[in-house]
Amino acid sequence: MYCVRCGVKLADSENSCPLCGTRVFHPDILREESEPLYPAQKFPAARKRTFVFQALFTAAFILPFIIVLLCDIQFNRAVTWSGYVMGALILGYISFILPSWFRKPNPVIFVPCDVAAVALYLFYINIVTGGKWFWSFGLPVVGCVGAIVITVVTLTYYLKRGKLFVFGGATIALGAFMLLMEFLMVVTFEGLYFKGWSLYPLITLGIIGGLLIFIGACRPAKKSMERMFFV
Repeated sequence: MYCVRCGVKLADSENSCPLCGTRVFHPDILREESEPLYPAQKFPAARKRTFVFQALFTAAFILPFIIVLLCDIQFNRAVTWSGYVMGALILGYISFILPSWFRKPNPVIFVPCDVAAVALYLFYINIVTGGKWFWSFGLPVVGCVGAIVITVVTLTYYLKRGKLFVFGGATIALGAFMLLMEFLMVVTFEGLYFKGWSLYPLITLGIIGGLLIFIGACRPAKKSMERMFFV
């Protein structure tokens, strides 16, 4: 016997599909008591949370931080190249290690923190190099990409349905952002002019996003994709 929704093989004693949860019923099949093909879900007892690994990873970030700072000061008598390394280490720690300190880290909170950390790191690079690209290019790019990512993360975290619409809309927005990014490059950097390369990702991402929205709106297409990819 097989599940009518996802096609997974079922034992005669199964009352529902263990993969998709669809109720199993066939009026012509007489149910017999047999051993289930899949074990019952039994979760191990929750262990007390320890911070050993978080402390080790923190030490692994602090050690190179101190080493590069001391090397830079010893040879250059100032903070020069070590600022880039230390900034990258801080950015990596905020993105990957800091959320692990919390029992249930909320991505809606930490993703904006990551975006802000990236913006600050680029601002530091802009100051050190004496550039004039942050306000007209770096900040708008980080802000637009961050807004798309934060919107997707927030909607997928709180909404149980309509995720195809969310990803489809985000894909289209990302394609439109490519057009904006080329415009910002022309405005910010001298010697560049509008070549129209951004139209290619705009069209491609627009088609992909439209296809995702169509699948989300068309029930037969959505069911077919669920059977194919078990989603």
